[in-house]
Parts: sequence; C-alpha cells; structure tokens
Amino acid sequence: MDRKLKNTIILLVIFIVLLIGGGVFSFVFQKGQIEERTKKIAELNLSAYDTDDLLFQLNSLKKRVAELDSILALRKYNIPALLDQSRFYDFINQVTFSFSNESYVNVEYENLVTEENYSFYAFKLSGNATFNEFFSLVYAIEQSKELKKVMRCSIDNMVQVDKDGTPVYKVNFTMLAAVYFSDSDRFTTSKFKENPLTPNPLYDIFYPLIRNEIPPNADNLLDVQSAQLLALIPDGAFLADSKGGTYLLWEGDQVYLGYLTEIDYKLNEVRFILNKGGIIERVTLQLEKEKTKSE
Repeated sequence: MDRKLKNTIILLVIFIVLLIGGGVFSFVFQKGQIEERTKKIAELNLSAYDTDDLLFQLNSLKKRVAELDSILALRKYNIPALLDQSRFYDFINQVTFSFSNESYVNVEYENLVTEENYSFYAFKLSGNATFNEFFSLVYAIEQSKELKKVMRCSIDNMVQVDKDGTPVYKVNFTMLAAVYFSDSDRFTTSKFKENPLTPNPLYDIFYPLIRNEIPPNADNLLDVQSAQLLALIPDGAFLADSKGGTYLLWEGDQVYLGYLTEIDYKLNEVRFILNKGGIIERVTLQLEKEKTKSE
C-alpha cells in the first residue's frame, strides 16, 4: 500500500474517532448541563417578563427606599458608612471657629476600635477655653447627627491675665471622643442635615464668687473710692477724681467696678454700688459744702 494513502487513512480514522467521542460527550454527558443552561437563559430573557409589572415593582421599591430614608433622616443620630478620619478634624474646626484667640483645642488620633456591627475612631482632645466655649464643644460632640460620644473627660480651672491686666477664668480639659461609623449604609440617610449645635449659655461654675483679681480701669471710668461730689444739676451729678478728671453722670451710669444708683437732691448726695471681686459695697458721696457744714 502506498505510504501517502496509508497516512490519509490513519488521519481519517483519528478524525472519525474524535468526532464520535465529541458527539458522545456533548449529547450524553453534557446533555443535562446544556438543558439547564438553556433554561436559565430563557428565565433571564427580558422578553419573558411583563415590562409593566417590572416598572411597578421598581416604583414600589423606590417608594419603600424613600420611606426608610425618611425614617432615618428623622432619627436624631445616624451612624455614617465608611467615615474618613479627616471628617472629625473638619468638624472640630467648624465648632471652634468662633472661640476666642486665647482658646485652643488640640486633636490627636488614638486608635480604631472594631465591634460586631460598627467601628469607631478614638480621638484625644486637649486645650483650654472659657467655660461656655468648653460646654459648646462637648454639646456639639454629643448632639452631632453623625454619632459621636465623649467617653471620658477631665477638667480643671485656671486664671489667665490678658495684656490689660483683666483676669480671664478658663478651663483646662482633656477628653477622649469616639466617632462611630459602619461598613454599610443601613444606619444613615442619603440626605444628611446636621443637628443644631449651638447650646444656650450656662453659668460658669468655675467663676469664683470672691476674686483676688480686680480688673483694671481700662475705660477710664470714675473711681468712686477717690472721687468728690462737686455739684448737683437737674437729673445729674458733677464729680471729680483724685487725678483732676471731671465726670458728669446720671443715674444708671457706669463707674469703675459699679454704677451710680441714686441722686438724692434733698440730702445733696449720690449713692453707688460697687462689686469688688464679688464683695458688694455701697458708697455714698456728699457735696463738699454739706460735708463741711455737717462737720
């Protein structure tokens, strides 16, 4: 037999064997898988669904999502999803923007704590501020829409004297704040609106009732301790201090550490009330001629 014909017959036999083997594998072994895939393709075919029914389901789901979002928006607190650390720094900058130039707040990242359904960043805050500034900082952290909590805090009072010698009573503080967030958005709303963060002022519990520091007379008001009543005029009084300065005052006018409370034309005298570091004094000045006459 010719060699070329022999090779042709061998290749033809191999081709027939492969063809038969492929047919058996496709139509016997893969028959079930082919039918299953064909069924899934039919199920996924959009022509198999009613378009109006799909639109109705879509609108119903959108309405339900809006209702759930509205419920979350009405909640006082939300837990945001995947929160950046920088958000808390921006938050503190906004809260402390109106603080005085002598007050400051330092923010330091501590660590990340992961719980079962949420996590939180721990930040250390330290600095000094007036009592109401400190209270507004704590209030803003506790009342923020995105859940934050003061975990612990220590405070101490201090007295700071400004350039004019006026004492300023401030608070030194150190606190640890937790900023909560979650891996999912099921605890927050898509329409974020911050809660009101400005509290009503409180009485400064660190302000001493009796103070050693007396503010200086920066406004050059009348110093009643060294003043003399020179004359009384209708509805007013003419006074002079030890430095030769003269003042024309009416009832209710401010003097150094107090106010002019009353002008008595019958007794030819004026009365003041002074606050000397928490100690209230009442001072009466008479006309010089009436004082000489009484002596």
